Amino acid sequence: MEHIILLLKILMINLVLSGDNAVVIAMASKNLPARQRSQAIWWGALGAVALRCVLTFAAVILLGIPFIQAAGGLLLLWIAFKLLYENNDNMGVRAETTIWKAIQVILVADFVMSLDNVLAIAALANGDIAIIVIGIAISIPIVVWGSNIIAVWLHRFPVLVLLGSAILAFTAGEMLLRDPKLGAWLAGSVEVLHSWLPGLLATVVVIAGLYQQLRARRI
Repeated sequence: MEHIILLLKILMINLVLSGDNAVVIAMASKNLPARQRSQAIWWGALGAVALRCVLTFAAVILLGIPFIQAAGGLLLLWIAFKLLYENNDNMGVRAETTIWKAIQVILVADFVMSLDNVLAIAALANGDIAIIVIGIAISIPIVVWGSNIIAVWLHRFPVLVLLGSAILAFTAGEMLLRDPKLGAWLAGSVEVLHSWLPGLLATVVVIAGLYQQLRARRI
């Protein structure tokens, strides 16, 4: 019974902390045809889960690396802008290449966004590798199902792409603040920036997206 309760807790953590990951998966695959989109989502999700298992086992080591969350936050911010400025020009590329690019984005984004997730799971599971693997594996179909739905919405309502990029930028700001070294420095040196950084980055992304839309209409 104790293992079942622990498994449910890990599953809940996965679902709660995987919302942004589902957005990334959906945004990375939104321009693919339906069949290829499903393939990219499944392969990307499977690869992301395998990567997350490895990260969870290495959580103790990750905790000791300075600026790892800061670097992840900057990388995630770059991904937010990249997804925002993506257009349909790459649809002429071979399907395999397009799918591979989508899977690459999914894996990189999941890596940088899953640090908090894996650290929380590692602490909760108390070293029980079997529970960790089972808990993460169970979350695969749920995240994939959610990503498929979000991808359809993004295709029908392009404005949601802007919202998705803003969410990623906000998450990037939070990662920068949570970094033990950089976060502590910002809190002590630039207190106002420390409080407003996630919202500021999200706002910058929204402004950049609106500017891009205006330029596209003029052209």
